[in-house]
Amino acid sequence: MSAKDAPPPLPEPLLVEVADSHTHLDLQSGTVEEALVKAAAVGVTTVVQVGCDVKGSRWAAETAAAHENVHAAVALHPNEAPRIVLGDPDGWSRQGAREGGGDAALDDALTEIDRLAALPYVRGVGETGLDFFRTGPEGVAAQEHSFRAHIEIAKRHGKALVIHDREAHADVLRVLDEEGAPERTVFHCYSGDAEMAEICAAKGYYMSFAGNVTFKNAQPLRDALAVAPLELVLVETDAPFLTPAPFRGRPNAPYLIPVTVRAMAEVRGIGENALAEAIAVNTARAFDY
Repeated sequence: MSAKDAPPPLPEPLLVEVADSHTHLDLQSGTVEEALVKAAAVGVTTVVQVGCDVKGSRWAAETAAAHENVHAAVALHPNEAPRIVLGDPDGWSRQGAREGGGDAALDDALTEIDRLAALPYVRGVGETGLDFFRTGPEGVAAQEHSFRAHIEIAKRHGKALVIHDREAHADVLRVLDEEGAPERTVFHCYSGDAEMAEICAAKGYYMSFAGNVTFKNAQPLRDALAVAPLELVLVETDAPFLTPAPFRGRPNAPYLIPVTVRAMAEVRGIGENALAEAIAVNTARAFDY
């Protein structure tokens, strides 16, 4: 294993236990048990496992059922919806090449997400939203239809809505306004600027910050974190992606949350314990556990 592939070392433990509000244990190496033990050793005692397609959402629900400290979120990722409708000839989404199934296939998949969302250990519906980075204009209609359906599912089951918003800020906010956002809405891997953070704050949306808040070029994210109300701030890994500096490019995992929490505390100008306490309370409130 090269140094670049090696897992980063365990950080100093946090003294106040926190939750990783968004992780993908199914994409990380090692077992779920290993990941949870490592995370707990540094004060990360709860994780929200997030599904991105039907198979991953079923896995998230099963994993949450089996582990007291794992909560599930279930959804079709914004990029998954157009692939279901139009097909995925290059098999980009780890499921092999797929034929398009049209709107009927999308509705079948949404029916399964709806079934999973009713389960008690599923605390969120997501990640859903819009992604104009990876999906071209031909996929927008499927994304928006799927997003609106997920909002309805979250509201009907009383679950948190977990938003994926990539290069689509105005449209995500528009659809939330048009549909009426669920009581608890979380912008995962918050990617807006300070101005958008003020809009989210006014609407009571949670903003979850990931390891990219530590990246050199991420000043707009730090500016957003500086103005976000403390009671709406969450932390996440989005592991195995978005590993915080100085480990960028190496595999991410829930045990690296303390690195991001410390960087966030510095931006806020508060102690790491005070920030961790707020995050712990906020995450439990957002996901109702």
